[in-house]
Amino acid sequence: MELPKNKKIYFASDNHLGLPNSDESRVREKYFVDWLEEVRKDAAAIYLLGDLFDFWFEYKTVVPKGFVRVLGKLAEISDAGIPIIFFVGNHDLWMRDYFQKELGITVYHEPIRLTVGDSRLFIGHGDGLGPDDKGYKMMKKLFTNPLSKWLFRWLHPDWGMRLGQYLSQKNKLISGDEDVKFLGEDKEWLVAYSKRKLQEEHFDYFVFGHRHLPMEIELNKSSHYINLGDWITYFTYAEFDGKKMAIKTWKK
Repeated sequence: MELPKNKKIYFASDNHLGLPNSDESRVREKYFVDWLEEVRKDAAAIYLLGDLFDFWFEYKTVVPKGFVRVLGKLAEISDAGIPIIFFVGNHDLWMRDYFQKELGITVYHEPIRLTVGDSRLFIGHGDGLGPDDKGYKMMKKLFTNPLSKWLFRWLHPDWGMRLGQYLSQKNKLISGDEDVKFLGEDKEWLVAYSKRKLQEEHFDYFVFGHRHLPMEIELNKSSHYINLGDWITYFTYAEFDGKKMAIKTWKK
């Protein structure tokens, strides 16, 4: 990818819309829509690194109620020709094809490599990477199993959504309550994962969400780990001009 002159790539993650209730979520949703409207002015692409919703499940003909403001804005930006790329997170594992067909958004279920000019980026939500987190990995395999998804679809959406929302907040493997605490650079497992990855191939930036903490950590003189923070507490995002990436806070 070649970045056009005066254009930038934007990254955001972990909105968890729907949390803790519809009224408070709607305030944050409008705030994020304002940000989308602002960055579209010079965006070459917008990367959303997962957990846009606190729970999301697509039945064949039904999608969750609500979120019309952000979905409408994403469709508007996509229709204007600005690429939007979405990475499935641990709270929206159950995406089918709604984003692709209705919003024109590219969806990835695994991390990708992206080359922008001379810079190489490794991008993903961040959940389940590395050798640890075995409990979550087993749960993810269960939840993404085609049989499990087929059985869940037999639940009436009213019951299915209530169950999903309950588990999303109460199940520690899903909720990620521990992901909002800085563990120290030596214990940050996504930092460790990035360092191991660097032994295989070079990346200028590793960009992840999931941890809910805005972080920029130097891995070596030419490689950095970026965590995007969230849109619950920090309202942070990353801006890449083709050479440097910076974490910024949205204030309006």
